This record gives sequence, C-alpha cells and structure tokens, in this order.
Amino acid sequence: MSSAPLTPHIDPKGAPIAQTVLLPGDPLRAQFIAENYLTNVVQINSVRNMFGYTGDFNGKQITVMGSGMGVPSASLYTWELINVFGVKRIIRIGSCGGMDDALDTYDIVVAASSSTDSNFMSQYKLPGTFAPTASWSLLSAIAEEAKKQNVPLHVGNVLTSDVFYRHDPSDTKKWADMGVLAVEMESAGIYATAAAAGAEALAVFTVSDHIFKGTETTAKERQNAFTTMMELVLPVAAEA
Repeated sequence: MSSAPLTPHIDPKGAPIAQTVLLPGDPLRAQFIAENYLTNVVQINSVRNMFGYTGDFNGKQITVMGSGMGVPSASLYTWELINVFGVKRIIRIGSCGGMDDALDTYDIVVAASSSTDSNFMSQYKLPGTFAPTASWSLLSAIAEEAKKQNVPLHVGNVLTSDVFYRHDPSDTKKWADMGVLAVEMESAGIYATAAAAGAEALAVFTVSDHIFKGTETTAKERQNAFTTMMELVLPVAAEA
C-alpha cells in the first residue's frame, strides 16, 4: 500500500491504495464493486468523477478504480498507479465485442495477449514490434479460480482498437481471420505500460455483444453478466 502524493488525476487525500488494483472502465462500476463486495471501504479518488475505492475482500486490501475508455485514458491511470503510488498489479475488468465463432454474449474472455491498431507503442522506440502480453502469474491464477467456480474461459489474443465506430467494417474480419477472439479498447496500453514499469497486468472481459452474430446484451443484462466476472476476479486480486 501507499499514501503517495496526489497526481493531476488521482488524489487519495491520504487514503491507502492497495498493491493490486481492479480497473473497470466505468467509474460507476467501480462504485458498484466497492458497495457490494468490499468492506471497510474508503474513497481514494473523485478527481474528474473517476471514482476509486480501497476496501477489504477475503481479509485482503484491494483497490478498484475507473479508468475511462480507450488506451490514452486507461494507460494514463495505469502509469500513475504504478509509477507514483507503487501499485504492483493491474487487473482490467471490462466488456468486449466477440469475434470468434465460439463466443457468445456473457462469455468470459481473458487476454493472453493484445494486438492493437493504436500508435501507443511507438513511444518506446523499439527496434521491432512489441507484443503486449499478460502476466503469467495472474493468468494462471484466473484459470485456477475459473476451475473452482466452474466458469468457462476463452483465453487468447484480443484486439485493442482506438476505433469504436469503424469506417471500414471489413477491417474487423481481417483480425478475426488471424484468430483474434474479441475487440476492446484498453488492454494493449495497460499491458505495455505495466511491462515498461516492471509491473504485472491482466485483462478479463465479458462479451457484451458479438460483432458478426449480431447478438447483444441490454444494460441490465450486462450488469448481471459483469457480476460473474467480478466474482471471478476478486479472489484472484485478494490473493495476488
């Protein structure tokens, strides 16, 4: 834990930030987790209404905070949490659009790796192509927890895209043809930011819609589906 100084985007006002942080995109989902799953909760952020909370789960302190949408926002919060507040592990929990035929709504996807159409990696000036990859310790832990809870997992490559409303929809099919399971908007930036700082990261998603099948969930259904994901990730966060 750390009670580090504030940043331009996080002001804990002396409240503790745990070494493992869950990052849902929606700050209201962070609030939902804190209110329904954590005890001894203290708020650690409200800057720009990006709510964050620290509390206890199974006797261990964890922090949950919103990250916003897209690589720029999620990587910004990831960088500050790791480099300023001493966070060791980031676990992204969010939604994704399914692309693989085996997927349907409510399924759980874990990003072993994240392909991307973002230019985010260019800042590292690497002499090649960096492959953003999940932490093996976190990935193996989530696999074990899924077995305990009898929750099927789909583990593989996802696409982190900067584009939500795509000008040429056929581009998505090209990624699917390469075996990419699903599309979302944050994990590659989180994985790269964590790797550069020597921290661990994992991204876990609930399929909210399927790009090619045309199936989708309502807002109420997404809340119920996300609950399955939360209950899968929380024990892993507490034991990490």
